[in-house]
This record gives sequence, C-alpha cells and structure tokens, in this order.
Amino acid sequence: MAQAPQGMEPSIVIVGCGIAGLGAAQRLLQHGFKRVRIVEATGRSGGRIWSREFAKGLVEIGAQWIHGPSKQNAVFQFASQYDLLDEEAMSEENQTVQRDGHPPEVPTYYTSSGKTIEPEITAPMEKLYSMLFQKSREFFWSKTEPVHSLGEFLKLEIAQCTEEWKDDEETCNLKLALLNVEFKMECCISGTDSLDLVALQPLGEYTLLPGIDCVFSGGFTSLIDAMMKSLPKDIVSYNKPVKCIHWNGSFKTPNTLERSYSVLVECENGDTIPADHVIVTVPLGFLKEHYKTFICPPLPASKINSIQKQGFGTNNKIFLEFEEPFWEPECELIKLVWEDESPLVSTRPDPQKAWFRKIFGFIVLQPAERYGHVILAVLAGQEANFMESLSDSEVKNCLTQVIRRFTGNPLIPLPKNIVRSKWHSDRYNKGSYSYTAVGSSGDDIDVIAQPLPLTSTEAQPLQVLFAGEATHRTFYSTTHGALQSGWREADRLNDHYLPFTSKNAKL
Repeated sequence: MAQAPQGMEPSIVIVGCGIAGLGAAQRLLQHGFKRVRIVEATGRSGGRIWSREFAKGLVEIGAQWIHGPSKQNAVFQFASQYDLLDEEAMSEENQTVQRDGHPPEVPTYYTSSGKTIEPEITAPMEKLYSMLFQKSREFFWSKTEPVHSLGEFLKLEIAQCTEEWKDDEETCNLKLALLNVEFKMECCISGTDSLDLVALQPLGEYTLLPGIDCVFSGGFTSLIDAMMKSLPKDIVSYNKPVKCIHWNGSFKTPNTLERSYSVLVECENGDTIPADHVIVTVPLGFLKEHYKTFICPPLPASKINSIQKQGFGTNNKIFLEFEEPFWEPECELIKLVWEDESPLVSTRPDPQKAWFRKIFGFIVLQPAERYGHVILAVLAGQEANFMESLSDSEVKNCLTQVIRRFTGNPLIPLPKNIVRSKWHSDRYNKGSYSYTAVGSSGDDIDVIAQPLPLTSTEAQPLQVLFAGEATHRTFYSTTHGALQSGWREADRLNDHYLPFTSKNAKL
C-alpha cells in the first residue's frame, strides 16, 4: 500500500469518467489512496462507452465489441469477473481463435445495379485483402517501409496483382470494386478518413489479441455500472467540465489553508479543486483542440508535437429499425459494392453529396429476439462528420434509397426508427479514437503518455498524468487499452510514493 509522508495524504483528481478514469480510480483505492475524486464533463459515466435503449434492446453508440476476448484482454477479464458475458463468449474455443481484427461474419454482397455476387468472386478478394493487410504489418519488425502509408502500400500491391488477372474487363472492375469495400471497412476499423493517412511502418506494433470479438449481452455499459458499484458513491462530480489544469504552482483555497497543492483544477463553472496529482483521461481529439488553454503552464513542445502528429478520426454508427427484415434470417453482414469504384482511382465523390458511399455495408444485429429487426451502418472520416449535420429523416430517406437500389426492391419501406452517433460534433470528444498517422509512431504515443513534469524530482514531484486509449502504445483505439492505461497511471502514483513507504519502514 502506498503511503505519503505523515499528514500529507495525497489528493488525486481524475478528469474524465470513462473506462480509463474508472480503472485508475479503482486501482488507486486498491493501493490505499483515500482522497480520490473524478470530475466528469457530462451527466453520465462511460465516456465513449455508451449503451442506449433502441428497438427491443440495447445498442452501442460507442464501443461495441471486446476485441480479442482472451486472457491478455483486461476488459474481457473484468467482464468475466463480473459475469457479464454469455457462455459462447466465455468458451475456451472462442478465446483461442486467431483473427486479423476484421469481422468474422460471412457477408452477402449486393451491387449498385441491384445484383448479388457469388462467393466464387468475393472469397478470393477477401483472401487477397487479408493477405495484403497481414503483409503490411510485417514492416514494423523489419524496421523498413517501401512507402509511408497503408493506403499507398495496398494500392501498389493491388496494382501488381491486377497484372496477373486473366478475367474480362467487367470482372476485373468488379474485383476492384470489391477491394474498395475492404478499404472502407478498414477506414472504420482504423477510425480514419483515408488509409493514405495511416502510417505503414508502425502498423505492426498494434497488438491483435486472439479470440472471436464478442458483445455484452446487457450492453457495454453493464461493465461501467459494475465498476461504478465498486467505488464510493460520492466519488464522481457530473456535469463539471474542466476549463484548465494549472500545475507547477503552490495553490491554496479557503477550504485547504492547512497546506498548499501543486495542481489546481479550474472548472468551467468557476469552481476550483486543489490536488497533488491529476490524471487526465480526456480523448486525444479534445486535447488536439484545447491543448493551448487546457493545461497551464503550457505543455512542453515535444508533447504538443506528438499530440498534433498522432491521428484521431471519426467513426460513426447509424442504427435502423425495420418493421420486417428485408434480409434473409441467416444474414449477418451486407456489403455494398459500388461497381464504378476502385481503390486505384484517386478521385473521390464530394463527401457532402455522396456521404452514403463511404458506408461499407450493414451489420445485422443478432439475435432478433434480443435486438428486433435492426441493422447497423458504419462510416468514417469526412463523410461521417458531414452525416452528423443531417436530420434523422434525411438520413433515413437517403439510406432507404440506397437499400432499395442495392437489393433491387423498390418497395422496401422506410425504417420505423433511427439512432446514430455524432462523435465529431461532441465537444468533449471531437471524434472516435486514435490511430498512428503518417509521420507519427509509437514513440509519439509514449510522449503523449509522459507525465508532467517530464523529469520528476523530490523538489518538483509528479503532478499531471495522462491516460486513455491514445496513450497505450500497443492497444490504442481499444477499451482494453484505455483500461490498462488507467491502471498504469495509478501504479505510477503508487510507485511514486514507495520511497516514502521504504523510508518509513527503515525508521
């Protein structure tokens, strides 16, 4: 158990009540820290984990799957501990299957001319893309890169493959259109506008865990609820946005005249909270927009540089509920193939006029008994940002036209209900999650995670710490990365006080 010098029980403020902040709070309390407080800008816990009632059940506005549910996954272990997963997700067999981070479902392909495509054509393209993606991850270990971005690499490889195709022009074009769907899906997985923005060489450092991605039967928020129950009831202050974190000072308030504190958390409503340490868990998108004013004195140049270089994009969801399904009962995933598209063509439709073209397809939520007749469209980048500006009826009407066109059925009715995410316009998020952008690397992630001051001494001790998915070098963009980052910073504070523990023990 960490112990501070006598009469100096440290005060710790955690900014943000997402899974990183909650994980840090749990761990700090386990270590024996008593003065722990969380301040949250919104009216709920969970951050980018957000389950909402829709149709017959719950849908995930934010994080949806446990990616790589296995023994190495902290979220999976927590979910198991709290008994939040069904038998299939918990099976040993599911935990050992090796995946490449892509959906395991067998898709149904529809084209923009209202036809389906047979597996004889689609399966080889899926296999080709998977092989090329795996190849793209090998450059991290060889410490070389033929080009700077994932997109450039994939396009070069595909161009070489096309030279060996013996098909007629129509079939070749269809194959390229199929590969373009994979590019759109990859944009969603990476949370980026374009694969040309994703750095190639660092890609292999991102760790893919084994296991078939699974969901929480009671919603991802059930994990947040379980974590909240383990904490003191009054630990979180909601609807309390932080305006500025002042550090490297000597602060007192009327309520804390007994001693001074090195950090002062200034809230938007004028309240001030003195602290010895602050753990910042705000999303990278928020930091990108507010780093100049959010921390004072300003962040070191090295930290600002890494915040600016690291990628942070939007990945939005649109859930549609239908009175009756237009899909077959066994259908799990519908992919939309625009026959005039190719990853080798550099021109791109106007995101505002053709935003719906960025949707790679529809995920069918199953089982219907739990969710109702619900499908999920996912899209990333500029098109996802623009979609947020449209009304629900505009989105419903547009996607209904797309569905009618691709299925060849003009009689499919409008969906009866819609709910969607708007992560880009959310003032406390400004996007969905991070990725290593061209020009950045894992070193930038470590720099973002570095606490202040950069060199901690007894005269100038640890003050501002950083957690969240964008601070985890190998699990960025994931909930398990976020959770582990919270644990890391709690352990860092515990280690910070161990010298006092050791000194007291010797005395």
